[in-house]
This record gives sequence, C-alpha cells and structure tokens, in this order.
Amino acid sequence: MVDGVVIPAGERSGATGSGGGPGPEGTGQFGALGLYLADPRVEASVLGLLERVETDLRASVASADPLVSEAARHLVEAGGKRFRPLLVALGAQFGDPDAAEVVPAAVVMELTHLATLYHDDVMDEAVVRRGAPSANSRWTNSVAILVGDYLFARAADISAELGPEAVRLQARTFARLVHGQIAETVGPRGSDPVAHYLHVIAEKTGSLIATSARFGGMFGGASAEHIEALAGYGEVIGVAFQLSDDLLDIASESVQSGKTPGTDLREGVPTLPVLYALASDDSDAASVRLREILATGPLVDDALHAEALGLLRESPALKRARETVRSYAEDARARLAPLPEGPARRALESLCDYIADRTS
Repeated sequence: MVDGVVIPAGERSGATGSGGGPGPEGTGQFGALGLYLADPRVEASVLGLLERVETDLRASVASADPLVSEAARHLVEAGGKRFRPLLVALGAQFGDPDAAEVVPAAVVMELTHLATLYHDDVMDEAVVRRGAPSANSRWTNSVAILVGDYLFARAADISAELGPEAVRLQARTFARLVHGQIAETVGPRGSDPVAHYLHVIAEKTGSLIATSARFGGMFGGASAEHIEALAGYGEVIGVAFQLSDDLLDIASESVQSGKTPGTDLREGVPTLPVLYALASDDSDAASVRLREILATGPLVDDALHAEALGLLRESPALKRARETVRSYAEDARARLAPLPEGPARRALESLCDYIADRTS
C-alpha cells in the first residue's frame, strides 16, 4: 500500500474489472491502470462518474449511418485504461464532482483520445488495437480516417455545450496533438533526439492528460490556483506514464505490459531506452554491440531482436531511462503542492508512486 490510498494490482485479492467490490479498506481496482483507491467516498464518486462516462460515450458515437455507428463504437467497446476520464474525475474532487458538466467534459477528452487512435493506426499501418482488429484493417484506411474525424466532430459538439472556454481549450489541445504527430513524423531534424522525443510525448500525450485534469478542476468549480496545479500535474504525469510504457515494452513480461516484449524494437520505434543507448559513449563490449544492433533499424530478425532485448535489459541506458521516469513522477508530485491535503490529492500522489514503481 502507498500512503493507504493506492495499491498496485495483484497485491490484494478480489480485484475485479474497473471498480471491484470494496474490501475492508474500501478499495476498488481501476482496470488496466492496476490501481486501488482506498477512500470509499472518493472511490464511489470516481467510479460512479466513470460509469456515466461509459454510458455517454456509447451514446455520443451513435450515428444515423449504421456503418459509422459500428466503426465509431469499435474502439469504445474495445475498452482501454480510461486514464483521461479518470484524471477528469480526480480533478473534480477539488470542487464539486457531481457538477453537471464534469461527465461531458470527461467524454470530450476520451472522444478526442479515441479519434487520435484511429488516425495513429492508419499512419502506423497497425492491424491490431486493444486486442481486436484495428479499424483500418477491418474497414480500410479511408473509413478509419473519416471515423476519427467524426469522433473529433462529436467531441467539438459536446465542447460547445460546455461553453466557449471548453471549445478553446479542446481546440488548442488538438493543435498540440497535431504538432506532436508532425514532429514525430518528420523526426528530430538536427535537434537532440532525446529532447525531440520528450517534446513529442509532451505534445501527443501530456497535452491531453493536462487538459483532462484541467477540465476536472474547471468544471468541478475548483479555484484558479488549483486548476493550474492540476493541469501542470497532468502534463507531467502524462509524459511519465508514456515513458513507463516504453520501459515496460523492454523490461516486462507480456502479462504485465499487455503486448509481446520488444514490440517497439521489432518495429524500429526509437523509445527512450533505445535513444539513450544510441547516444551512449560507453566503450564496454555490451554497449558497443547494442549500439551496432540498434543502428540497423527495425529488428525483424529473431536472433538479433532477442540479443538486443537481452542487452537492453542489462544496459545502463535502461537504468537511466528508469531514473528519467522517476524524475518525471517526482516532478508531477511537486506540482500538487498548491492542492489541499486529502484523499483526492493522496490518490494523485500515489499515481506518481505507481508509475515510478511499475518500471523499477
């Protein structure tokens, strides 16, 4: 247990689904995040909000066209962490979590996220998403792109009901997402690859999670100071979460990461540990050999892939990447200083512990 608030999955019995029945300490599991909230009142509030978000998500993707409805429901029904709605729900705890605008605000954030996934799968030529055939492989690239556009439109429509500030924030967040995708597509262009990579993650991942936390505080009626603290926290914890996923792809077994270890290596995706390894000037034989293998690009050869994965797992680059994740998690914790003490803040702090510890 971390501060009596959040417990990693697997350390308690009886965890189920996204909410799990409350145990002796009033805990419940947050699905793929593998977290437990120990305060029963906050847990009930957050789980109730997330349940309403699920209902509204399904209603919001409905269309008069059966094909659009089916394709738009595809990723909604495939599930996912719902990390962005969770941040909205936790942010709202610093005001009135029952305010009418909180659930639609969470739906806007998840719809925006889902829309990007449809587009990402087209760009990546993905065939699987969340354990199911990707939309582009099932319906063609054109349909997947247009359904992603439809979800963006639905998010904008709901934002309009929340007021001009919500529209402005959602549009600016969308702009950052696009800038991040462009930066990733064109590459570093002479800049430091590690700095470029961290910038891409901040734009593509941190921006939407920052707006999620901001929306929670904003539509829950929190003070301006608390809203800004939540947004700053969201930006940094979002980067930390993505970086920890990078590490899990290398360091974990598939049961923990949810995908075959070394998938990014096989596809030639230059994640943080790989970038650190390539930038290293270590002269030991293992480091030199690792750089030689990684410099060849996507590791489709099974023997080279296995060798690189083994070398990375024992490399100083992986240790340095773990330290980077932990530094982001501690930065996120520091951003919470203006928020009042209580179960909601402790839950956000414990997310920092969870992200740092899942890759240690």
